[in-house]
Amino acid sequence: MSRIAQIDETSPRNIVESIQTELLKRICFLDYQPGHQLKESELAAEFGVSRTPVRDAISRISHLELVETRNGVGTVVVALTAAQVRHVYDMRLELASLIGTMSPRAITPADNEAGKGLLEEARALCVFFDTKRYVEINHRLHELIANLIGNSTLKSFWWQTYHQAASTWYRVGNDVGPEVALALVMELEDINTALKLGDVAAIGFIQRTHIGYGYQRIKEHLLSSEVE
Repeated sequence: MSRIAQIDETSPRNIVESIQTELLKRICFLDYQPGHQLKESELAAEFGVSRTPVRDAISRISHLELVETRNGVGTVVVALTAAQVRHVYDMRLELASLIGTMSPRAITPADNEAGKGLLEEARALCVFFDTKRYVEINHRLHELIANLIGNSTLKSFWWQTYHQAASTWYRVGNDVGPEVALALVMELEDINTALKLGDVAAIGFIQRTHIGYGYQRIKEHLLSSEVE
């Protein structure tokens, strides 16, 4: 893993935000598995900064319940419990229905092109499935949708719940394989239709439907033996 690109060393706030974004991405993408220890000294050396911004970045993501501090061990990555996963997905389902009603941004030709590109990449995954590639495409889809949200508070909660859910969902993708690629193609086909029609509200309902499907797969593949 390389040092964060384009880090703004003139702004302490930007440094912390860049490190926070990178750590979240590594947790969500399963580069950091549950049990992985976040060592401030090693991360500071990697990013070329002092330990202070690293500590601040870790503190910022602690409220997402993706890391915890253990006595004698330090800060480690943790998996959400079954109850936590249920709470996150309950919230995601509600947030999705608000995407088209709370100051949505108008869909642009660039959005349409981005949607088409993601669909082509997802179809290729059905032929040659690669978990890492699937994670990247799904992440970019969430970026596309987040950029259509005009309400800053809704966008913030949308990203928060995505980050909380991502590592759990991507564990399913890693276990199930091509099945999730096919589901992604179906989702993107619906989204591309909505993009073409300029219908942000429809995108919200599409997301709600597929988030629900995703949660069902999580319960089947990861949570069937856990007690909520």
